[in-house]
Amino acid sequence: MSARDNLKAWHARMADKSEAALSAQLADDAVFHSPVVHTPQAGKPIVMAYLTAADSVLGNDSFRYVREIVDDDANMAMLEFQLELDDIQVNGVDIISWNDEGKIQDFKVMVRPLQAINKVWDEMGKMLEKMKKSA
Repeated sequence: MSARDNLKAWHARMADKSEAALSAQLADDAVFHSPVVHTPQAGKPIVMAYLTAADSVLGNDSFRYVREIVDDDANMAMLEFQLELDDIQVNGVDIISWNDEGKIQDFKVMVRPLQAINKVWDEMGKMLEKMKKSA
């Protein structure tokens, strides 16, 4: 599958927030790079937890992708996003790389400005703790 095909599947998953679709799109050895955690988070279960928490924290009605750069040769895409979180304007980038099977291999998130990073860190921490307690 090309990066463009993989990206279409990602957008479809973002539209319905399906955890089953997310799980199907992640490689078993996927890696997540958080804007606030200094070490990469490796393995499908932890990447699933981070992306599911991000859906809850960032996936509000104001979330939208505003720009995309797709590299079919490298099977990757960079997607700029915007949203408002508690009256804070959040601007960020998702950098997604897929493996040869079309599974997400690497997912990196960068967020700006500092006020937004602090808010995302706080809200993601609460959501991950809540998920941990309910597991």
